[in-house]
Amino acid sequence: MRSSSRPRGTSARWPAPGNLPAELNRFVGRAPELAELGRLLSDARLVTVTGAAGVGKSRLALHAANAVQKRFGNGVWLVDLSALRDEELLPHAVLDALGRTDAPGVRGPVERLLARLAGRRLLLVLDGCEHLAAPCARLVAELLRHSPGLTVLATSRRTLDAEGERLLPLLPLPVDTPQAAELFDDRAAAVLPGYDAGAHREDVLELCRRLDGIPLALELAAGRLRALSVGQILQRLDDRFRLLAGAGHGAPPRHRTLRTAVGWSHELCLPAERLLWARLSVFAGDFDLDAVEYLCADDDPVAEDVLGALEELVAQSVVIREESHGRTRYRMLPTLREYGACWLERLEPAPARLRRRHRDWYLGLATWCELDWFGPRQTEVVGRVEEELPNIRLALEFCLETPEEAHVGQYLAATLWFYWVACGRLAEGRHWLERTLEVPGALPEPHAKALWVAGYLATQCGETVAALTALEQCRRLAAAVGDERADAYAVQMLGVAAAMSDDMPRAVTLLRRALERFRAIGEFGPLVLLAQVQLATAVSFGDVDEAVLLHREARDIARESGERWAQAYALNGLAHALWRRGGAGDAEGAHRYVREGLALHASFHDVLGMAYAVDLLAVQLAGEDAALAARLQGAAAGARRSLGPERFGAWHFTENRRGAEQRAREALGDVRYEEESALGRERGLPALVYEVLDTPCPADRACCPPASGAGAGPGAVPSAPAPRLPGQRA
Repeated sequence: MRSSSRPRGTSARWPAPGNLPAELNRFVGRAPELAELGRLLSDARLVTVTGAAGVGKSRLALHAANAVQKRFGNGVWLVDLSALRDEELLPHAVLDALGRTDAPGVRGPVERLLARLAGRRLLLVLDGCEHLAAPCARLVAELLRHSPGLTVLATSRRTLDAEGERLLPLLPLPVDTPQAAELFDDRAAAVLPGYDAGAHREDVLELCRRLDGIPLALELAAGRLRALSVGQILQRLDDRFRLLAGAGHGAPPRHRTLRTAVGWSHELCLPAERLLWARLSVFAGDFDLDAVEYLCADDDPVAEDVLGALEELVAQSVVIREESHGRTRYRMLPTLREYGACWLERLEPAPARLRRRHRDWYLGLATWCELDWFGPRQTEVVGRVEEELPNIRLALEFCLETPEEAHVGQYLAATLWFYWVACGRLAEGRHWLERTLEVPGALPEPHAKALWVAGYLATQCGETVAALTALEQCRRLAAAVGDERADAYAVQMLGVAAAMSDDMPRAVTLLRRALERFRAIGEFGPLVLLAQVQLATAVSFGDVDEAVLLHREARDIARESGERWAQAYALNGLAHALWRRGGAGDAEGAHRYVREGLALHASFHDVLGMAYAVDLLAVQLAGEDAALAARLQGAAAGARRSLGPERFGAWHFTENRRGAEQRAREALGDVRYEEESALGRERGLPALVYEVLDTPCPADRACCPPASGAGAGPGAVPSAPAPRLPGQRA
């Protein structure tokens, strides 16, 4: 619809300025994107809004164009290119939008356009350029070069790659803010009179999450409320492309179903790009280029230039490129991944081969991470596993779905022992190990490793019976096949289980035996170092001086190698032994060491390590700050309960804790103690730890309250005080 007014100084033959359609429903959200688009239109003459199918590019561009109309005296003009197929007709389409008039002596459409634009100041909105990207780039370059008053705003699923082009990549609405739910509620109220936005809030939020916050998908889902409830829509989302169909007749043809919207992007891809799109659907979450190239390393055409095909998918907004911890990562929206999966069966003769290659890549990654765990790169290792966890889970599922792959699943789950234990993922680690151990037909070596790791995790969760069962099975299997390495680790974990059962003499015997076997077979690593720490802890209840020497030796070895996880336990054990010895200067050293160990535990989000260190710290603080000691004890107890039965429930390990609680209760009174302890549980262990260390919680970690059994990404090591590593000056 065009305005009836004309700006001053325009020719009578010039049509009324603008043909933008009126908005028929409310524009929701996108305030930051609108502001950025307005800024770009002030600074650049060609701005392209890019994004995936249905993400709202056209709606954002038209809303922004309406907002900036006053800047353009000769109007804002929309050219809808979605139905245009012949690139030769592109300049004619622009002329039609502007209103055709005769230009005496001018024959070609481009020349006529230039004549029409001469001396004018206007905004040209080219909507839906992706299928004509190259001709659009050529035409726009020509027009901008000769028309200084012209600004072009384009929408496209891919960049135009024109000189001077500025981009605004548009992502779906964030599902962790109210915007996506607000859009759904607005459209739902339009189709369902009396719609109650708050009646099914949790279902609406889950629907927004599963639809990736894609505005088109949310609007199509809202349309289904004529016949279905929000809960019923959720139940049918496994086939979202069939469900999300039937937009109103006024919608553009490419937006009337979700399948059509995504299929339009698929049609624009070359065969190699379509094949790569289908293959990328085997990934979960995000992925890197190395994994993509490995997955496609065969003789078909897509492998010849996988980087080129991937670049094209990024350019066409099928794949999103992101930076994570200094590394380039890629991901697909789940809706686009599902569309690719639908095509995988048609384009790939053996889809199971791809899933096996996917599994093999992440098996190799896990093996590398285990080898690199002993050394100075532990933070990098944790970060890599965190990044790849969705794909690792998918690889484990593949092993469980394929009986002949059971041994690979056991090996993969067991190889990640360091992550399950050190990063607060005990519950998940036990879940995978138990499932893989239930599958028959495993090979002896991975089976034995899975058994001792399962026993190790069970001891950490305080489940002694389950631990002993797995560890004894491991020893029988190891003896039958001559696996001395697995037997030594099983003996070590049996020693830990004995300590947890208050049998310190047996614990000392078993841990010494394990260390002797490790030395005999030349085994050394973080768990071997931890075995010495565990031995020292058991010895500390009898010979404190020997315990101090063993802990110091383990700490020094860890520092020399740059290892930090076992070092944290050595520091805690040293603090415990010094506190028990109680000599001159021991209390001061104990306080310093426990804080160093606590800082290292926090850097890995090692829940058990933090709980152990916090208990030691509470023992030391009970006499000088009883309220803080009570909060620390409450937080530690809550964290331990979230992981299972009481881990440090043995009398030897709780003696000091009980004494600290008694001193804090005497200082505060029972009522105040319980209040402070409850406050500590409410705040959560990570939040209390960072408070004690006087260090902000890392931005990538939710510290309060902690999620049960959940891990977190690698964060900065708290710096109060930081341990001195080899090569550092004091």
